[in-house]
Amino acid sequence: MAIPISYNVRNLKLRKGLTIMTSLGIALTVTTAIFVMALLAGLQRAFVSSGSPLNVLVMRKGSASELTGGFDAADLPVLKNLPGIAKDSHGDPMVSGEWMVVIVLPRKDGTGEVNVAVRGMMQDGLELRNGVKLVEGRWFTPGQREVVVSQSIHKRFAHANVGDDLEFGKGLWKVVGVFDAGGSAYDSEIWGDVNQMASDFDRQGAFGSAYLRATDPVSADALKNRVSDDQRLKLDGIIEKDYYEKQTNSGNLIEYVGWVVAIIMAIGSSFAAMNTMYAAVAYRSREIATLRIIGFSRPSILTSFVFESVLLSVIGAVAGVILMLPFNGMTTGTQNPATFSEAVFSLQMTPHVVIVAVIFAMTMGLLGGIAPAWHAARQNILTALRG
Repeated sequence: MAIPISYNVRNLKLRKGLTIMTSLGIALTVTTAIFVMALLAGLQRAFVSSGSPLNVLVMRKGSASELTGGFDAADLPVLKNLPGIAKDSHGDPMVSGEWMVVIVLPRKDGTGEVNVAVRGMMQDGLELRNGVKLVEGRWFTPGQREVVVSQSIHKRFAHANVGDDLEFGKGLWKVVGVFDAGGSAYDSEIWGDVNQMASDFDRQGAFGSAYLRATDPVSADALKNRVSDDQRLKLDGIIEKDYYEKQTNSGNLIEYVGWVVAIIMAIGSSFAAMNTMYAAVAYRSREIATLRIIGFSRPSILTSFVFESVLLSVIGAVAGVILMLPFNGMTTGTQNPATFSEAVFSLQMTPHVVIVAVIFAMTMGLLGGIAPAWHAARQNILTALRG
């Protein structure tokens, strides 16, 4: 015969002080775990959602990022003539030769200066990134010293409004538009004309990278291999989506430190739950003996006390989730190891994050409740009644 759940709920209500304090400790642990997981989920969304499986990124052989590349502009016509490339709106091969540079911009709140990635691209570069939408102003004009900035750059940095001038390279660049990259890695970039960019940074006659749009995923894979195997080019091809997925390694340190802190706190919370349940067993020794006398078995008592500990942890988990809700979607940044510039992303409290946090809390309650529950189930009836 099982002990009713209402019995456990009543006991938690009777010991409000201990219930609140233990639940709060568990809630803070859950909050830490959610914060770490939400950071990683946001970072993964920023990079993994970036790029298209149809885009092939071309860089110099051995280059790990677009910053360390550089190949002769004479190779671009060869790339354009490779089979499997889609056509742009003018019927030409959809290929964009590009340069990426890093500049320093002051934050809007005056807290310092940060590295920001600036990408010079051909007009086809905009068509290649068809998931990016213009939300204010207009796109840059080829051949002009004009740039468009992402919404994150617009919000976080000074002189990033439409009509402002950004100073980098050899002079001023007019901000003519703001784009929304949907939370992808492009939300950390500024875009302008590749030829003007090359001129400002003395890189004429070469490109740092090139983007090719394939007609379909099978063609993209074949195109990647053709680029890498062509002995004339000495270039490597990689699917754009795969390139950005590799950059999620920047979250490894965050994950390691965060989980170390969360586990240390979890151990403390488990002991708090254990202490609460031991106090409950001592306080209710006669009650436990009475349950035995009226027919409840030791396994029933064991199960009931473990359930009560887990229920206590679930209350703490719910409180922890509620505490983290105001931070959901909060924008932050970390250094992108591939470009040495700031990568902007938002905390993402996904359903997966919440479910893992609740399971994490229930595990704490289970570990903290087993020993007291075992002690309760093993009590001698006569000794407990005398107490």
